[in-house]
This record gives sequence, C-alpha cells and structure tokens, in this order.
Amino acid sequence: MKKVVLAFSGGLDTSYCAKYLSDELGYEVHAVTINTGGFDEKDQKELEEKALQLGVSNFRFIEETANFYQKGVKYLLFGNVLKNNTYPLSVSAERVFQALAIANHANEIDADAIAHGSTGAGNDQIRFDLVFQSLCPDKEIITPIRDRTLSRHEEIEFLKSHGVEANWEKALYSINQGLWGTSVGGKETLTSDQFLPDEAFPTPQLKEEPETIEIEFNRGEPVTVNGEKGDPVKVITKLNRIAGGFGIGRDIHVGDTIIGIKGRVGFEAPAPLILIRAHHTLEKHVLSKHQLFIKDNLAQWYGNLMHEGQYLDPVMRDIESYLNSSQQHVTGKVYVMLAPHRFQVLGISSKYDQMQSSLGQYGEMNVGWTGDDARGFAKLFSNQTKIYKSIHDEHV
Repeated sequence: MKKVVLAFSGGLDTSYCAKYLSDELGYEVHAVTINTGGFDEKDQKELEEKALQLGVSNFRFIEETANFYQKGVKYLLFGNVLKNNTYPLSVSAERVFQALAIANHANEIDADAIAHGSTGAGNDQIRFDLVFQSLCPDKEIITPIRDRTLSRHEEIEFLKSHGVEANWEKALYSINQGLWGTSVGGKETLTSDQFLPDEAFPTPQLKEEPETIEIEFNRGEPVTVNGEKGDPVKVITKLNRIAGGFGIGRDIHVGDTIIGIKGRVGFEAPAPLILIRAHHTLEKHVLSKHQLFIKDNLAQWYGNLMHEGQYLDPVMRDIESYLNSSQQHVTGKVYVMLAPHRFQVLGISSKYDQMQSSLGQYGEMNVGWTGDDARGFAKLFSNQTKIYKSIHDEHV
C-alpha cells in the first residue's frame, strides 16, 4: 500500500482528504499537524482523535514554533516587514514552515505522495507546492479539493456517505491562529467596503485604562516585557496576551495574491505590530542612515519572497546574513503606551543611541563643527542644483 503524508488541520477540507485518500485512492494515510504557535495540548488531542476516527493509519503532531521563530519570524522582525505597510505576514510565513516540516517528514518515512487541502483560488496551494516540489521532487502532490473543484456541500455529502457524522456547520468567521498573528476571514472580507465587527476577532477587548509597558531588545530580538525575561517566543506570547486585551492589532489587509487576483483578509496581531514599531524606533536611534536605507529595501524583498513561498531561494539566506549583521547594536529598551484599540511608542533608551552624541544636538548646538563649516557645507551641497539651474531656465 502506497503511503501519503496529509497536511491535516482537522477542518472540512482535510477531513475530506483523509477519507478520500484512504477509501477511494487506497493510500496508507499519515496525517500530520504542524504547530507554529496556534495549538495547545487540548487541540493536539482533539486533532489526533479526529484523524484516527477518519481512518488514517497514523497521526503525528510536530512542534515547530521555536524553529518558526528562529528561521522565519526573527527575520521578519529584523526587517520590520509589513506587507503593503499593513500585514505582518502572519499566515503567509506559517504556511511556508508548515510545508517545510511536512516535506521533511514525508522524506523521513519514505512516503510516495504528499497531499494538502488547498483550493485552487488562494495563496496556500502555491506555498505548499513550491516547497514540496523543491524538497520532494520525486513525490506526487495530491490536492483533491483543488483538482475536483468540490463545493462544501459535496464534501459533506461524501463524508456522510462514508459514515462520518459531525457538525460541519460553517462558522461565521474562519480563524487561523499562530505565533505571529491570527487571520480572520468572513463575509465582510469578501467585500471592499466593510470592516469586521468586534465579535469576529478571537480576543475580546476588556481593558479600558491605558498602561505603559517596557520592551527590551538584545541584538534585535525581544528578551523582556516589563522586566520579565524569557525567550522571544514567550515574550511574543506574553505581549499578545497583554495588548490583545486592549483590542490592539486588528486590521484588514488588501493585497495581490500570488496567482494574480486581489485578496482581503482580516487579522489580529497585537504583538507583531507593537514589536515591529518598537524595533523600528530603536533602529532609527542606533543605526546609520545608510544601514536603514539598505535594510528597508532588502527587507521588502525578503517579505515579498516569503509571502510567495520562495523561502528556499538562496537569496533569502543572503538577505538573512545582512539582517543578522545589521542587528549587532540594536539593543535597548522601548517604552510603549497601550490604550483601547491603539498604542504609541513613547521613546527608547540605549547605550548605542546616536542622539546622545557629544558632537551636537539637533536644532540646538554644534560642537564638532563651526558655523563657517556648516555654511561651506551648504554651499557645496547646493552645487548640483545651481549647475542645473544655470543651464535650464525653468520656473518653479
């Protein structure tokens, strides 16, 4: 019997795939769920029970949250990556790392094929396929929902006819939770003029009184919140919990999908949005203007390539090398005020803060140069414009 590794989320699509692959195609199905920060122990047990009830031969729950941070999230933070200046690539990056773990597992057990439940109308199908084709070129990729263009009703009827009884009533909002944010889809995201209601977001807004928090970074990585030390994953988790209670981090992203159509998705990402803003503010104090300029450009490329599933392209490792190098002095504390549905970076403290230079204070005094030096510099700096204007008689 041929073996297939199925990327299993426990939803309708992957439940259909599990039954279809075993009962109709005769595969030995190895269901795999990859945790990138969205599942707890209870979820793990429920997923295993559901998979085994569907008749899979084997179920594996693979923990990838720390690896997801170290090899993905860390660089999205170093680059202050926000897709279209809005979205912190929450699910985009997760899918890449889920695909990597599934591909590695398929190679470990010498599977004949890999399957996923993506439709033919989204980004995830491309992200999964790119990784699988690169790491498992000899394995068939099976996508029943995409290939058979199935409706939700058809999937439910198939499962019922194969003895699978469950409540498949579609939730008003689809939630996909992970370390670096939670996506939220619903009827409003299918429009262009409506925002998601408060009840669509998984974290209720309960806090009213503003509070100020302190985030400490060491070489670009968050290491404490309010003085409490922890690894970056714990810091992100704690900050999500603190800021989520204010309803911070809710927005809708509109972007160009990999397949060329426009897409709209809601998200809740309090920790990513706060950390990116805080980290960027600290960088503006401690990095040179050319470091910032080059890093901003490379980071945009990094985010776009990650979004489109091109994580395995070697240029990603090249950009990561630069991002790592740029963070050597991104160390210090950032002070952030939290309030209902908003936050504000108040300031920073760092021994590498270039505003504290003894050479001069912006708009106040200069010690490292004279007034004549500044006058001469301005005269030379205007040369290129004076030369142009001497040749071209243009009215401005």
